[in-house]
Amino acid sequence: MMISDVVVIGAGPAGLSAAVTAAEAGADVVVIDENPRAGGKLLGQLHEEPGTGWWIGAEISKKLAERAVNAGVRILTNRQVWNISQKWEVALDTGECVKADYAVVATGAAERPLPVPGWSLPGVMAIGAAQTLTNYYRVRPGDRIAIVGVDPLSLTVAHELSMAGADVVGIYLPGKSIFAGTQADPDTNLEYLAGMSDLAPNAFLRWGGKLAANKTLRKLALTFFPKSGLPLMGTRLNLRKSLVSIGGNERVEHVEVATIDSQGNPGKTRTVKVDCVCISGGLYPVQELTRDCGLVRIDQLGGTIPLYSPEMETTQDNLFVAGNVTGIEGAKIAMAQGNLAGTVIASRLGLLQGKEAIDRAAAAVRSARKSSAITFMPDIEEGRRIADDLWLERVRENSLAQKDESYA
Repeated sequence: MMISDVVVIGAGPAGLSAAVTAAEAGADVVVIDENPRAGGKLLGQLHEEPGTGWWIGAEISKKLAERAVNAGVRILTNRQVWNISQKWEVALDTGECVKADYAVVATGAAERPLPVPGWSLPGVMAIGAAQTLTNYYRVRPGDRIAIVGVDPLSLTVAHELSMAGADVVGIYLPGKSIFAGTQADPDTNLEYLAGMSDLAPNAFLRWGGKLAANKTLRKLALTFFPKSGLPLMGTRLNLRKSLVSIGGNERVEHVEVATIDSQGNPGKTRTVKVDCVCISGGLYPVQELTRDCGLVRIDQLGGTIPLYSPEMETTQDNLFVAGNVTGIEGAKIAMAQGNLAGTVIASRLGLLQGKEAIDRAAAAVRSARKSSAITFMPDIEEGRRIADDLWLERVRENSLAQKDESYA
């Protein structure tokens, strides 16, 4: 059995940041990850940010991992966590066991499946897989690619695929189904895009995005939205077309695309030849290891999350969370949350004095959210407010319960 002060589960941006902060303060830290290399989703990220240049996730994760190793962190890759018990004993699939005084769960998010007829054919993949293949392994997943689903991830990866030399024939809405829900609704998608209008690549789209924030003008915009789509970063964004099925014999050979009205109802269809389809159904927080914590479903944050304090501690004493396990946000926010969790743990271990470092780390999380270029969840601020209120309600209930016990 390995003994440490802190065990961190997940070597993505949040987990590595928590490990680095705690270890550089003097804590003994072990990081566990199921992948062959530390970095998590950072490894596949490659995009240009407004005013700050290129965000190259592989380089950022490499520097974080190097800092961790230099600070004495033991990074255990190719290990799966089978169980985590209190006081915090972590059992691995290799038969190893790590015991620590504090634990940080930074297991991130998983891609939400979005079934489309024909999606089991070879050549169909999740959008995140296409990103990793292209940016990390330098393998283009196809020559003619269709993308299903409109969100920041699909827009980003479409651009990356175009830069890699692929012909991205278009970004389409999914067809109407119980699984697609509002993702198949043109108005919902246009409203979502309007919230990101400041990131649009040209002045016309930025101006149009601001107009689309008005419901009446949005309805008018959908009526006259070009059926051929709008050119966008090497492809075409289609809010009046849905991809209704994927076809081929032994692998993807074509897709069926339907022209839709402003409510998403399909009309005429046509066949488009492709050899790859990337599906983007969104992300949800992964909660297998937080099952014993107080969990709540907040759709504005992407699904079920653990309740946690302003210092990132869950309802289980000494169990902390950071990153997308707390709700779907960007890597910079995950790193700031990891830094906050690592700072709090280092303080409790007696390695940091005073609250100044914790206050700075908490302020850094707020700053990262305020300056975030991309919002993955359109109502993320409302989701965070709900989560904060639920935590405060729990604190009040515990305080009242303690008072009742003292009077008994």
